Amino acid sequence: MNIYVANLSSSTTDADLSKLFSSYGKVTSANVIMDKYTGSSRGFAFVEMESDQDGQEAIKQLNNSQVDGKAISVSVARPREDRGSKPPYSGGGGRKKW
Repeated sequence: MNIYVANLSSSTTDADLSKLFSSYGKVTSANVIMDKYTGSSRGFAFVEMESDQDGQEAIKQLNNSQVDGKAISVSVARPREDRGSKPPYSGGGGRKKW
């Protein structure tokens, strides 16, 4: 089961989340999402748990709990939406020369 965790402190790490969720079952991965330009946490993460039942229990117990001084939001992760692709040339300003 893939779980979405929001409102994380910037100091929360993958290891912290793995330890927190492992109280409810086997964690297969924990990934705090980092900003690619600054390298700092974006404040959310995804945790993958082996069992759906364990994942549901973790969501129930951890949603709105305090982690590193912040009330986190925990829910089932939704599938990623297809944002589509931009055309290679989308037009724009400029003056045409005739």
